[in-house]
Amino acid sequence: MTTRPPLVLLLALASRAVPHHYGQAGLALACRTVMLLLALVLGGCASLPAGVLRPVSMAQQEAQGTVLAEVAAASSPAGHNALSGLRLLPAGDQAFEARLALVRHAMKSLDLQYYQVAHDTSGLLLLRALRDAAQRGVRVRLLVDDLYAAGQDTLLAGLAAQPRVEVRLFNPLPVRNAGFIGRITLSLHEFSRINRRMHNKLFVADNAISVSGGRNIADEYFGHGGPANFIDLDILATGPVVREQSAVFDRYWNSEQAYPVHSLLPAGADLAALRQAFDRRVQDLPAAVAVIARDALGQASVGEQLGAGRLSLHFAHVRLLADAPAKAEVANEGAEGVVSAAHQALLRSARDEVLVASPYFVPGAGDLAALQHGVDRQVAFSVMTNSLSTTDEPLVHVGYARYRRALLKMGVKLYELMPALTGTAEHTPAATVEQRGSLGRLHAKLAVVDRRWLYIGSMNMDRRSALTNTECGLIIDSPELAAEVAQLLHRDRLPGSYRLRLQQAGGKERIEWVAGLGEQEVVHSAEPQTLFSLGLPLRLASFLISEDML
Repeated sequence: MTTRPPLVLLLALASRAVPHHYGQAGLALACRTVMLLLALVLGGCASLPAGVLRPVSMAQQEAQGTVLAEVAAASSPAGHNALSGLRLLPAGDQAFEARLALVRHAMKSLDLQYYQVAHDTSGLLLLRALRDAAQRGVRVRLLVDDLYAAGQDTLLAGLAAQPRVEVRLFNPLPVRNAGFIGRITLSLHEFSRINRRMHNKLFVADNAISVSGGRNIADEYFGHGGPANFIDLDILATGPVVREQSAVFDRYWNSEQAYPVHSLLPAGADLAALRQAFDRRVQDLPAAVAVIARDALGQASVGEQLGAGRLSLHFAHVRLLADAPAKAEVANEGAEGVVSAAHQALLRSARDEVLVASPYFVPGAGDLAALQHGVDRQVAFSVMTNSLSTTDEPLVHVGYARYRRALLKMGVKLYELMPALTGTAEHTPAATVEQRGSLGRLHAKLAVVDRRWLYIGSMNMDRRSALTNTECGLIIDSPELAAEVAQLLHRDRLPGSYRLRLQQAGGKERIEWVAGLGEQEVVHSAEPQTLFSLGLPLRLASFLISEDML
């Protein structure tokens, strides 16, 4: 039972959970619902169904004989059976094409687990592809966190009404027939439970090839959403780690927190009509999406390589990290997750250099201890995160800003992503970055340690990921992959970021934001190009809300 007042709870959850396209207006709407909340006095009576049947099913173990298993085997040199094959997916369009290509080539099973599958072009294209695979005889299991599934019950139930398709929603909100903010408001009588979300991202085809990392399924993650596209990264895998990922999927799929979507529908729902409505909804989508020929690493698309029968892969030992589904239980509140603990241990193991990218960076005691431990041993730490002008979570940014001065004094190098460049005089020194492509919002969750170890996954370096949401990730022992990620960040991302520094001015110490390349610099003495106004309500909320809630 939480001791925080209802107003604080609503601000905390709504500010962190508002869909990206809602932006500041969504947060304002969340605040306005407080009046409704007070009127209801948390007296909602909605509840989840009891006695739900969850037929147990497990990952397809016999992958031999499938196209994807044969490609994975053909791509693996002799003697590499104990190693996993890996390739980065830095380009959004290629990352989406990779998923569609795997769906097209799948013969036996498709298992997908996502925090968000949006009701937009990317989301609908993927759902249509899953339906088409099922019609070919492929078993499809789709597990989606319920928070962003507002208004999607009938759409997902229409997909689940197809033969050989099952859809489950993780930790569903009890209120089903309201909008995003309305569902949160009317479900606050169960806040301690609904605040705990499944943040995992995983895609497994034929138990032979997987895609995991930071991307949800929505236009903005794949370059389909306009100039403010996300900077993100996925990784494709073959070999032993894929079978381990399938086992993790099974644990979530068969958990008590996963509800078959049809169990959340009103009694007497016409599944045949929902199936027909789904088919009508996806029939007019484009047949394909454009894909660049080569990504930033010079790689051809996954679909092209699958067609040729061989994937270009690095081979390495991989450690799979995954929180248990039970982390979403209220009884486990305050317990740090497996992924966060392993991530901190990785940082503490560094001897020379650590490069971290995290869109939301609110370090807890363990993170700060790991950073201080490394700094004391002369390890060079660099952290890249969003600036106030690129974040979609201004309240979280306020939490991060509290630590900037201490981190800089500690010796940690801080970089904050600049917004999309406009060619204005203010950004003239960084004009060469604009030529590489407009920068948008950082969403990748990465750590490169000693140019040997790579962490990639769903976990942000903040308290919510550590304590509240379930997460998953990989720790990879590969100097080659670590070098590729470091190259992407140093060549393409850090030059398009503000470098923060402490400067003495008028007898006071202040933070400065330095933009520029080479010897040319533009120095800002205040948060530059802010898109969000940190008004009084937001500043007050930052003091009222525990950082564990951000």
